[in-house]
Amino acid sequence: MAILIDGKKTAEEIKSEIAARVTEIKEAKGKTPHLAAVLVGDDGASQTYVGAKVKACEQVGFQSTLVRLDATISEEELLREVQRINEDPAIDGLIVQLPLPKHISVEKVTSKIKPEKDVDGFTPANVGRMALNWPTYVSATPYGILELLKRYGIETAGKHCVVIGRSHIVGSPMSILMARNDNPGNCTVTLTHSRTQNLPEIARSADILIVALGKPEFVTGDMVKEGAVVIDVGIHRIADESKKSGFRLIGDVKFDEVAPKAAAITPVPGGVGPMTIASLLYNTLLAAENKIYS
Repeated sequence: MAILIDGKKTAEEIKSEIAARVTEIKEAKGKTPHLAAVLVGDDGASQTYVGAKVKACEQVGFQSTLVRLDATISEEELLREVQRINEDPAIDGLIVQLPLPKHISVEKVTSKIKPEKDVDGFTPANVGRMALNWPTYVSATPYGILELLKRYGIETAGKHCVVIGRSHIVGSPMSILMARNDNPGNCTVTLTHSRTQNLPEIARSADILIVALGKPEFVTGDMVKEGAVVIDVGIHRIADESKKSGFRLIGDVKFDEVAPKAAAITPVPGGVGPMTIASLLYNTLLAAENKIYS
């Protein structure tokens, strides 16, 4: 049976490390790291995510500000709000929760965030710095995956890493990060997507398989070679009458088929998901310490 890569446990370890550092900063500088989150509209999932981020801030001793805006807000008004937070010296990090209403350009809003406060790592400046392997805020999910690989001692140098999915949030940055001259990194990387031919054959060649496609249980046992490391980024809610909640969570990987073949695997839930918030907190700590743009 595969080693279970426990993201929940690892995230708690990271949050404890951050909390200790926050105590040191408060004692040395009298400063409390401060994260602001902007939530537009009343999307249920977004409210849940933002609520979890606010709770996590409290857990590590951060100050947090939640700005709630109506879904009918104009793009211009939202950009003004982002600029207001940009100019507030008391706020270290700023995130705008996605998705946004259809009448608002995600690109315009993301580009408006000051790179020094872009703890989501989505601005063109920080994506560019990541591609160049310069100090930057690596977006939360990719950074979380790197930390799991590092903390579980998974060797990446010289390995073949196959990434399934090319989103700007996970797939594309993961392909760059796994190829960089660093640890984790130094992989030979194949980035696959919906137009890739012979995808099962390519997946079977992976020493490290990172799946961020957004399709429930897409990767099955016959797509994974013996001894591969499998990182499942997907999360999907499906009906299950046997559960008290009426649903259960599954990933992009068919866990029961793949786990017996894998050397190590992330579960869903409890794998990559908890690492995302821990990584966001870590980026905010870097911002408060002025480590990136000093």
